[in-house]
Amino acid sequence: MTRLNLLQGTLDLIVLKVLSGEPLHGYAIAQRIREVSRELLQIEEGSLYPALYRMEKKGWIRSRWGLTEKQRQARVYSLTPLGRKHLVAEETNWEALAGVMGRIMKLG
Repeated sequence: MTRLNLLQGTLDLIVLKVLSGEPLHGYAIAQRIREVSRELLQIEEGSLYPALYRMEKKGWIRSRWGLTEKQRQARVYSLTPLGRKHLVAEETNWEALAGVMGRIMKLG
């Protein structure tokens, strides 16, 4: 199966959407993305963690120390009210873009 390349800026939207369901640690975020995308999106640590730090700095997510399913210490990330607001705006933008792309792809 071919992996998909992400458009610039979509990683933040994907991570925010995943965290809208429940707080998760970094590995669990990457695993959830892989699972939901049926293995088409595989986010590497080198991309995920800088994105998490950037989003935390912007106030969209917060982190705290917690335990993983295997009882190991890890940073657990959750959405902030500002992050939820940003997610709604980005979802609206994405839906508009997807609609435009759908129309463009039907040309010809």
